[in-house]
Amino acid sequence: MNFENILIEQKEHLSTITINRPSKLNALNKKTIEELHEAFKHLASRTKVIIITGSGEKAFVAGADISEFADFNVEEGADLARKGQELLFDYVQNLNTPVIAAVNGFALGGGLELAMAAHFRVASSNAKMGLPEVSLGVIPGYGGTQRLPQLVGKGKAMELIMTAGMISAEEAKDWGLVNYVVEQEELLPLCEKLASKIMRNSSVAISAAIKAVNANYESNINGFDVEITQFGESFGTNDFKEGTTAFLEKRKPNFE
Repeated sequence: MNFENILIEQKEHLSTITINRPSKLNALNKKTIEELHEAFKHLASRTKVIIITGSGEKAFVAGADISEFADFNVEEGADLARKGQELLFDYVQNLNTPVIAAVNGFALGGGLELAMAAHFRVASSNAKMGLPEVSLGVIPGYGGTQRLPQLVGKGKAMELIMTAGMISAEEAKDWGLVNYVVEQEELLPLCEKLASKIMRNSSVAISAAIKAVNANYESNINGFDVEITQFGESFGTNDFKEGTTAFLEKRKPNFE
Protein backbone atom coordinates (compact mmCIF):
# COMPACT_ATOMS: atom_id res chain seq x y z
CA MET A 1 0.00 0.00 0.00
CA ASN A 2 1.24 3.49 -0.88
CA PHE A 3 0.76 6.31 1.61
CA GLU A 4 1.66 9.98 1.59
CA ASN A 5 2.15 10.60 5.30
CA ILE A 6 3.01 7.25 6.88
CA LEU A 7 5.57 4.49 6.43
CA ILE A 8 5.06 0.79 7.11
CA GLU A 9 7.75 -1.77 7.89
CA GLN A 10 6.97 -5.45 8.37
CA LYS A 11 9.23 -8.07 9.97
CA GLU A 12 7.59 -11.46 9.99
CA HIS A 13 4.63 -11.02 12.37
CA LEU A 14 5.57 -7.51 13.58
CA SER A 15 4.57 -4.31 11.81
CA THR A 16 5.75 -0.77 12.53
CA ILE A 17 3.77 2.27 11.40
CA THR A 18 5.72 5.53 11.33
CA ILE A 19 3.91 8.84 10.99
CA ASN A 20 6.11 10.71 8.54
CA ARG A 21 5.41 14.45 8.47
CA PRO A 22 8.68 15.73 9.95
CA SER A 23 8.19 19.30 8.71
CA LYS A 24 4.96 19.43 10.74
CA LEU A 25 6.36 17.47 13.70
CA ASN A 26 4.11 14.62 12.53
CA ALA A 27 0.94 16.59 13.28
CA LEU A 28 -2.29 14.77 12.51
CA ASN A 29 -4.27 16.16 9.61
CA LYS A 30 -7.34 14.61 7.98
CA LYS A 31 -5.28 12.78 5.37
CA THR A 32 -2.96 11.24 7.96
CA ILE A 33 -5.88 10.06 10.11
CA GLU A 34 -7.45 8.41 7.06
CA GLU A 35 -4.16 6.76 6.09
CA LEU A 36 -3.61 5.48 9.63
CA HIS A 37 -7.08 3.96 9.62
CA GLU A 38 -6.38 2.16 6.36
CA ALA A 39 -2.99 0.96 7.63
CA PHE A 40 -4.36 -0.44 10.88
CA LYS A 41 -7.26 -2.05 9.03
CA HIS A 42 -4.90 -3.64 6.50
CA LEU A 43 -2.37 -4.88 9.06
CA ALA A 44 -4.78 -6.18 11.70
CA SER A 45 -5.29 -9.53 9.97
CA ARG A 46 -1.72 -9.77 8.65
CA THR A 47 0.40 -9.26 11.74
CA LYS A 48 0.51 -10.17 15.42
CA VAL A 49 1.69 -6.85 16.91
CA ILE A 50 1.74 -3.26 15.62
CA ILE A 51 4.11 -0.54 16.83
CA ILE A 52 3.10 3.07 16.14
CA THR A 53 5.74 5.82 16.26
CA GLY A 54 6.75 9.12 14.68
CA SER A 55 9.59 9.96 12.32
CA GLY A 56 12.67 11.72 13.64
CA GLU A 57 13.70 12.32 17.24
CA LYS A 58 11.67 15.43 18.06
CA ALA A 59 8.08 14.25 17.98
CA PHE A 60 5.79 11.26 18.14
CA VAL A 61 2.90 13.51 17.12
CA ALA A 62 3.00 17.18 18.13
CA GLY A 63 -0.79 17.52 17.92
CA ALA A 64 -3.50 18.02 15.36
CA ASP A 65 -2.95 20.22 12.30
CA ILE A 66 -4.66 23.38 13.59
CA SER A 67 -4.62 25.05 10.19
CA GLU A 68 -7.22 22.55 8.98
CA PHE A 69 -9.93 23.48 11.47
CA ALA A 70 -9.20 27.02 12.69
CA ASP A 71 -12.26 28.37 10.87
CA PHE A 72 -14.69 25.51 11.65
CA ASN A 73 -18.12 26.19 13.09
CA VAL A 74 -19.89 24.23 15.88
CA GLU A 75 -21.25 21.48 13.63
CA GLU A 76 -17.98 21.09 11.75
CA GLY A 77 -16.05 20.85 15.02
CA ALA A 78 -18.30 18.12 16.39
CA ASP A 79 -18.09 16.24 13.09
CA LEU A 80 -14.28 16.49 13.16
CA ALA A 81 -14.14 14.88 16.62
CA ARG A 82 -16.73 12.22 15.81
CA LYS A 83 -15.10 11.08 12.58
CA GLY A 84 -11.61 11.16 14.08
CA GLN A 85 -12.65 8.99 17.00
CA GLU A 86 -14.46 6.51 14.78
CA LEU A 87 -11.72 6.27 12.16
CA LEU A 88 -8.66 6.16 14.37
CA PHE A 89 -8.76 6.57 18.13
CA ASP A 90 -11.64 4.26 19.05
CA TYR A 91 -10.62 1.99 16.19
CA VAL A 92 -7.11 1.53 17.59
CA GLN A 93 -8.31 0.97 21.14
CA ASN A 94 -10.67 -1.78 20.03
CA LEU A 95 -8.33 -3.37 17.50
CA ASN A 96 -7.92 -7.11 18.10
CA THR A 97 -4.21 -6.83 17.32
CA PRO A 98 -2.04 -5.40 20.14
CA VAL A 99 -0.79 -1.86 19.47
CA ILE A 100 2.28 -0.45 21.25
CA ALA A 101 2.91 3.30 21.09
CA ALA A 102 6.63 4.13 20.88
CA VAL A 103 6.53 7.75 22.04
CA ASN A 104 9.62 9.48 20.69
CA GLY A 105 9.59 13.15 21.67
CA PHE A 106 6.53 15.40 21.85
CA ALA A 107 3.12 13.73 22.21
CA LEU A 108 0.73 16.63 22.52
CA GLY A 109 -3.00 16.97 21.95
CA GLY A 110 -4.03 14.48 19.31
CA GLY A 111 -0.60 12.88 19.60
CA LEU A 112 -1.08 12.00 23.25
CA GLU A 113 -4.64 10.92 22.46
CA LEU A 114 -3.31 8.54 19.81
CA ALA A 115 -0.73 7.15 22.23
CA MET A 116 -3.44 6.65 24.86
CA ALA A 117 -5.60 4.78 22.34
CA ALA A 118 -2.80 2.22 21.94
CA HIS A 119 -2.89 -0.74 24.31
CA PHE A 120 0.20 0.49 26.16
CA ARG A 121 3.02 2.99 25.78
CA VAL A 122 6.82 3.15 25.92
CA ALA A 123 8.53 6.56 25.91
CA SER A 124 11.96 7.92 25.07
CA SER A 125 13.63 9.93 27.83
CA ASN A 126 13.18 13.18 25.88
CA ALA A 127 9.42 12.71 25.48
CA LYS A 128 7.05 15.44 26.61
CA MET A 129 3.32 14.83 26.93
CA GLY A 130 0.31 17.06 27.38
CA LEU A 131 -3.16 18.11 26.29
CA PRO A 132 -2.80 21.86 25.58
CA GLU A 133 -6.17 22.32 23.89
CA VAL A 134 -7.67 24.72 26.46
CA SER A 135 -4.91 27.21 25.59
CA LEU A 136 -6.55 27.34 22.14
CA GLY A 137 -10.06 27.80 23.50
CA VAL A 138 -11.13 24.22 22.83
CA ILE A 139 -10.96 20.89 24.69
CA PRO A 140 -9.40 17.54 23.76
CA GLY A 141 -11.69 16.03 21.13
CA TYR A 142 -10.16 12.66 20.30
CA GLY A 143 -10.91 10.91 23.59
CA GLY A 144 -8.43 12.76 25.79
CA THR A 145 -10.95 13.73 28.47
CA GLN A 146 -11.98 10.08 28.76
CA ARG A 147 -8.79 8.04 28.40
CA LEU A 148 -6.47 10.25 30.45
CA PRO A 149 -8.54 9.92 33.68
CA GLN A 150 -8.77 6.17 33.07
CA LEU A 151 -4.97 5.96 32.95
CA VAL A 152 -3.83 8.48 35.57
CA GLY A 153 -6.90 9.25 37.69
CA LYS A 154 -9.33 12.16 37.67
CA GLY A 155 -7.25 14.62 39.68
CA LYS A 156 -4.07 14.31 37.64
CA ALA A 157 -6.07 14.40 34.40
CA MET A 158 -7.91 17.55 35.46
CA GLU A 159 -4.61 19.21 36.34
CA LEU A 160 -2.93 18.34 33.05
CA ILE A 161 -5.94 19.40 30.96
CA MET A 162 -6.72 22.63 32.83
CA THR A 163 -3.11 23.86 33.03
CA ALA A 164 -2.44 22.93 29.37
CA GLY A 165 0.97 21.91 30.66
CA MET A 166 3.44 19.23 29.68
CA ILE A 167 4.94 16.44 31.75
CA SER A 168 8.23 14.66 31.25
CA ALA A 169 8.61 11.01 30.34
CA GLU A 170 9.59 10.16 33.91
CA GLU A 171 6.56 11.98 35.28
CA ALA A 172 4.39 10.11 32.78
CA LYS A 173 5.85 6.85 34.06
CA ASP A 174 5.21 7.85 37.67
CA TRP A 175 1.61 8.70 36.76
CA GLY A 176 1.08 5.35 35.03
CA LEU A 177 0.72 6.94 31.61
CA VAL A 178 3.67 5.03 30.14
CA ASN A 179 5.08 1.63 31.09
CA TYR A 180 8.78 2.26 30.42
CA VAL A 181 11.18 5.13 29.75
CA VAL A 182 14.39 4.48 27.83
CA GLU A 183 16.94 6.43 25.84
CA GLN A 184 15.96 7.28 22.28
CA GLU A 185 18.14 4.62 20.68
CA GLU A 186 16.64 1.94 22.93
CA LEU A 187 13.01 2.83 22.25
CA LEU A 188 12.18 0.69 19.23
CA PRO A 189 14.40 -2.23 20.35
CA LEU A 190 12.50 -2.40 23.66
CA CYS A 191 9.13 -2.20 21.87
CA GLU A 192 10.25 -4.99 19.56
CA LYS A 193 11.39 -7.06 22.55
CA LEU A 194 8.00 -6.62 24.20
CA ALA A 195 6.32 -7.47 20.89
CA SER A 196 8.33 -10.68 20.63
CA LYS A 197 7.07 -11.74 24.07
CA ILE A 198 3.50 -11.02 23.00
CA MET A 199 3.92 -12.96 19.76
CA ARG A 200 4.83 -16.15 21.63
CA ASN A 201 1.32 -16.28 23.02
CA SER A 202 -2.07 -17.01 21.52
CA SER A 203 -3.28 -14.16 19.29
CA VAL A 204 -6.81 -15.50 19.69
CA ALA A 205 -6.58 -15.31 23.48
CA ILE A 206 -4.97 -11.87 23.36
CA SER A 207 -7.81 -10.59 21.18
CA ALA A 208 -10.31 -11.92 23.71
CA ALA A 209 -8.38 -10.31 26.57
CA ILE A 210 -8.42 -6.92 24.80
CA LYS A 211 -12.21 -7.14 24.48
CA ALA A 212 -12.60 -8.06 28.14
CA VAL A 213 -10.30 -5.31 29.45
CA ASN A 214 -11.90 -2.65 27.24
CA ALA A 215 -15.37 -3.71 28.37
CA ASN A 216 -14.59 -2.41 31.86
CA TYR A 217 -14.53 1.12 30.43
CA GLU A 218 -17.71 0.88 28.36
CA SER A 219 -20.96 2.36 29.63
CA ASN A 220 -23.84 -0.04 30.32
CA ILE A 221 -21.60 -3.08 29.83
CA ASN A 222 -20.66 -5.51 32.61
CA GLY A 223 -16.99 -6.26 32.11
CA PHE A 224 -17.18 -9.38 34.25
CA ASP A 225 -19.87 -10.79 31.97
CA VAL A 226 -17.71 -10.08 28.92
CA GLU A 227 -14.79 -11.82 30.61
CA ILE A 228 -16.93 -14.88 31.36
CA THR A 229 -18.13 -15.04 27.76
CA GLN A 230 -14.65 -14.60 26.28
CA PHE A 231 -13.20 -17.12 28.73
CA GLY A 232 -15.83 -19.69 27.76
CA GLU A 233 -15.39 -19.10 24.04
CA SER A 234 -11.65 -19.69 24.42
CA PHE A 235 -12.39 -23.33 25.18
CA GLY A 236 -13.68 -23.78 21.65
CA THR A 237 -10.51 -22.56 19.93
CA ASN A 238 -7.62 -24.49 18.42
CA ASP A 239 -5.25 -22.32 20.44
CA PHE A 240 -6.78 -23.57 23.70
CA LYS A 241 -6.31 -27.17 22.59
CA GLU A 242 -2.73 -26.50 21.53
CA GLY A 243 -1.86 -24.49 24.64
CA THR A 244 -3.19 -27.01 27.13
CA THR A 245 -1.79 -29.97 25.20
CA ALA A 246 1.64 -28.36 25.06
CA PHE A 247 1.52 -27.66 28.79
CA LEU A 248 0.65 -31.27 29.61
CA GLU A 249 3.30 -32.54 27.20
CA LYS A 250 5.85 -30.15 28.71
CA ARG A 251 6.70 -28.43 25.43
CA LYS A 252 6.33 -24.95 24.00
CA PRO A 253 3.01 -24.33 22.23
CA ASN A 254 2.91 -23.81 18.49
CA PHE A 255 0.07 -21.35 17.99
CA GLU A 256 -1.18 -20.75 14.47
